[in-house]
Amino acid sequence: MRIMKGVAAAAVALILSSGAASADSDEPIKIPIHNWSSQIVGAYIVGAIYEEAGYEVEYIPADSQVVYTSMCEGDMDIVHEVWQGAFGVAFEKVVDEGCVIDAVTHDAKTREEWWYPAYVEEACPGLPDWEALNACAEMFSTPETEPRGRFLAGPVDWLKHDQERVDGLGMNFEVVNAGSAAALWAELDAAQSRGEPIVLFNWTPNFIEAVYDGKFIEFPEYGEGCLDDPSWGMNPDATYDCGNPKGGYLKIGVWEGFPEQWPGAYEITQNINFSNLDIAVMSKLADIDGMEPEDAAQQWLDDNEDRWRGWLGAGS
Repeated sequence: MRIMKGVAAAAVALILSSGAASADSDEPIKIPIHNWSSQIVGAYIVGAIYEEAGYEVEYIPADSQVVYTSMCEGDMDIVHEVWQGAFGVAFEKVVDEGCVIDAVTHDAKTREEWWYPAYVEEACPGLPDWEALNACAEMFSTPETEPRGRFLAGPVDWLKHDQERVDGLGMNFEVVNAGSAAALWAELDAAQSRGEPIVLFNWTPNFIEAVYDGKFIEFPEYGEGCLDDPSWGMNPDATYDCGNPKGGYLKIGVWEGFPEQWPGAYEITQNINFSNLDIAVMSKLADIDGMEPEDAAQQWLDDNEDRWRGWLGAGS
């Protein structure tokens, strides 16, 4: 990706003259491409920043759960958008094993949860309480799930443990996985246009909150032990009897060999910091404005030049 437009050549010269990049490997930094818009756009942003500092970059389509194993094996070098709710368990496991480094915690705060459009409250009093939702389960049924309600989950590889939650809380719902983020939004748009009840997976930061009025379901509060200790929580015989973390982290993780192989790039990585607005804008550029991911990344880079130049070290 070309991002030299409007950027002083001195910015790169400063990095290179410092010797940071020259001491690094000339092997490409391998960046995964997952299956949601902000991650894809962000991957091209991060890659373009590395390229501007003189590094080679390789983009590789990757499963968003298996990627952590790939990092431990040295087949992937950085995951720049680690959501606590979706990937915290897998990420923290490899960090504890020592093969992945917890490199950065973004300013962005996240939440990933069951969500419904606001008009549903008229038909299901008591929302957003999860027990009220469960009492209204049948109104969310479809021919493939009736009489159980349908929860429209994200793609299977997002591994949200929705079925474990349904089981743990004894809910009258069946989990149906959408094939992609785009499929989620298409179903939401169709349901809203017909005024039909729908409950589906959503997250913040995301462009959806600027387009649709709605709320997250309020499940029992998340706490340590919910995911691995059956004695924790309201169901003594099951795990996942709670909601997802509120105000969850968004992190950058890198392969354990990254700092040694690319010390200069690792310094840059530790400066990268996305906000809630950044993540929402990345999604909007792709999903609302219809831009190709690389074009959306270029737009973000153009609009935030001073910030990412500072991450390169040019502002210091």
